[in-house]
Amino acid sequence: MTLSQVAGYKKQLDDRGFKVPCIGSPLGKIKMDDNFDEHIELLKHSCDVAKAFGTDLIRIFSFYPSAGANIDDQRDAVMERLSAMVDVAQKANCILMHENESDIYGRKAPGVLDIFSTIKSKYLQSIFDPANFVAEKVRPYDDCWNKGLRELTVYFHIKDKKIGAATCVPAGQGDGQFDLVFADVKKLNFSGYMTLEPHMKQAERYKGFTGPEMFAEAVQGLKDVLTKAWDTVRALIVEKRLL
Repeated sequence: MTLSQVAGYKKQLDDRGFKVPCIGSPLGKIKMDDNFDEHIELLKHSCDVAKAFGTDLIRIFSFYPSAGANIDDQRDAVMERLSAMVDVAQKANCILMHENESDIYGRKAPGVLDIFSTIKSKYLQSIFDPANFVAEKVRPYDDCWNKGLRELTVYFHIKDKKIGAATCVPAGQGDGQFDLVFADVKKLNFSGYMTLEPHMKQAERYKGFTGPEMFAEAVQGLKDVLTKAWDTVRALIVEKRLL
């Protein structure tokens, strides 16, 4: 979108008291043999868009493999590209928020950990998406959150999924282990954003859709798992005091 369009959308949001926490860009959602120079230009524009919306956060991914390749074999090139993107973001004073996603380099905990141990910059931070881990047939709490991503996560994308399902379900109704993750989040006194991204009608590589009716279900699901997490922690506190 143009900056003129952004100004129009920003006014509508301002008139209703809404703020934009993060730009949901498609950056990094390309193959390794796609044109990266064009992608850098899109990143520069996305930084301008983010600032115009009043935020400095931009969601990104860590690339799909070239045709016929394995993304793990392209690890060094992935790091080079991400480093170049972080350099652009730093100059614009924007922060890139890496989201785990199926088939990209940072699709599971080892890839995410590798990215953040290699590129140590305050301009690159981590989003935790439980359903995208489920899509990779790993357990979000046991295999990811508890294996180093707890310390990296500053932002959540909220959607849940059952292993093997085509679409998503409200938080707490799939295999996303939200009860365990959120109980830990509460104990850690997490303060930050959670973006609802339900994908309950359509969940594809480049498109997700929910619709207004099912979005209400997604909102209620998030409320329920947050309430349950607080009740769990409160019960533990009471039990500890009684002991």
